[in-house]
Amino acid sequence: MDTVTREKYEVVIGLEVHAQLKTKSKIFAPDSTEFGNEQNTQISPITLGMPGVLPVLNKSVVDMAILTGLALNCKIPNRCKFDRKQYFYPDLPKGYQISQYDEPICIGGCLDIKGKRIGITRAHLEEDAGKLVHAGADGIAGSNYSLVDLNRAGTPLLEIVSEPDMRSSDEAKAYMEELRNILRYIGVCDGNLEEGSMRCDANISVMLKGSKEFGTRAEIKNVNSFKALQRAIEYEIERQIDLVEEGERVVQETRLWDDNLGETRSMRGKEDAHDYRYFPEPDLMPLEISQEWVERIKETMPELPKAKRERYMSLGLSEYDATVIVEQPELAFFFDEVIKLDANVKTSINFLTGEVAAYLKEEKLSIGETKLTPENLVELVNLIEKGTISNNIGKQIIFTMLKEGTSAASIVEKQGLRQISDEGAIKEIVQEVVNSNPEQVASYKAGKVQLLGFFVGQVMKETKGRANPKTVNELLKEFLD
Repeated sequence: MDTVTREKYEVVIGLEVHAQLKTKSKIFAPDSTEFGNEQNTQISPITLGMPGVLPVLNKSVVDMAILTGLALNCKIPNRCKFDRKQYFYPDLPKGYQISQYDEPICIGGCLDIKGKRIGITRAHLEEDAGKLVHAGADGIAGSNYSLVDLNRAGTPLLEIVSEPDMRSSDEAKAYMEELRNILRYIGVCDGNLEEGSMRCDANISVMLKGSKEFGTRAEIKNVNSFKALQRAIEYEIERQIDLVEEGERVVQETRLWDDNLGETRSMRGKEDAHDYRYFPEPDLMPLEISQEWVERIKETMPELPKAKRERYMSLGLSEYDATVIVEQPELAFFFDEVIKLDANVKTSINFLTGEVAAYLKEEKLSIGETKLTPENLVELVNLIEKGTISNNIGKQIIFTMLKEGTSAASIVEKQGLRQISDEGAIKEIVQEVVNSNPEQVASYKAGKVQLLGFFVGQVMKETKGRANPKTVNELLKEFLD
C-alpha cells in the first residue's frame, strides 16, 4: 500500500489482555495451576461442572485483582459480582464460563506510554477455558483430529480492557510491554506469552482522518508475542483500508492470526454481549470489598516500572539503559542490591546490560540461576575503579564469576591479572612495539593516525591485556608524534 493512501486513514486500536494470575490453585476449585504437567491431570468435578458441585472463590485471586487495579489507577468498587457467560466450545466443559459482566472488580484507570495516556475501561475476573491441541502434519490447517486438555480450565484470569486510544502498532506494542512489566513487578502474572499465561485480543478499525465515527472493528484473537501483535495489526490495517478503498464493507468479525503466512483469516462473526446471554451466577454471592481491604492491599504495592525507570535515570543512567534493565525484573532487583552497596552505577549497569545479559540469553538462564552475587559484582567494579584491573580484564572474568561464583579478587590473584600501571614497565614494551613496526610508524607519521589502535593492540597483546590503557595511549602518542 502506498504511503499517500495509508495517510488518508486514522487507525483505532483497543486491546483486551488476558493475564493468568499466579495462584497455586484455580479460581473456584483446589486443582493445581502448574504449567506443563500431563494433560487432564489437574481437573476436578468442580472444574468440570459436574452435578451437585459448587464453586468457591479463591481469596488470593481477589487480592491480586485489587492490586492490579490499584497499579493501573483503577477504582475498586465496594461491590462486584460474577455472571455466567454462555458459549459452547469443546474445551469449555461446563458450557458456560464464570466471568464478570456489568459489575467488574476494577473500573476505569489508565496506563502511560511514550508520553501518551491510554485509558483502561475495566478489568474483570473470569475462569480460563481449556486448550485444544490440533494434531496432524500441518497443525491446525491440516489436522486430522483435535484433542482437549482441560488442565488450564478454571485457571484465574484477569481480563484488562483498554479504551480504543491507540493509533499505531507501535503504541499497541508499547502498551502491551508496559502492562506486562507492571503485572510482573507486582507479582500477579509471569507474563509468559509463549506459555499462554498472557494473551492479547486486538480490536482494530480504520476511519478517514477527521471522521468522528469509528469504522467497523475486527478482533484478532489470542496473539501471543509482541512481534506477532505488531505484524497482525499492520496486516489488518492494510486489509481494512484496501476494502474501504475498493468500496467494500468491513465485516465485524473475529479473526485469527497465522504467523507462518503473515495474515489474518476469518474465524467467526463477532459476538456482542447479548449473544452470550449473561445472567448473574446463581452459585456465588456478590462480593463486598471494604475500603480497609483495599488499603491493606495498597500497602503491599512494590515500586512500579515507571517509578523505577525515573529513579534509575536520577542516578545518572540514560533512558535507554534504565528501560533495558527495568524490562527484566529479576535483573532490576539484582541491580537494586548493587546500588545499596554503593558501587559505580554506570560501570555496574554496563556489565548487567552487556556481558551478563548476553550470557543469560545464550544460556537461557535468569540471574538467580547463576552464581553471581551482587557483592561479587560490586567487588569487580571496585577493582576496575581502583585501577587494579582493566575494564577488558573485567569483561573476561565476569563469565567465570557467573559460572562458578568465584570472587573477582581471587580470580585476579590466581591468574595474575593485576593491571600494569608502572609507567617505566609499560614504556619498555611501547618502545619495543614501536621499534618492531617501522612501516606502521612511517604510515602513522604520514597521516594514518587510525594506526594508533594497531599499536595499542600490540602493546595489550604483549602485556596480555594487563597494561593500563590510558598510560599506553599517552606513551604511544609521545613515541609516535
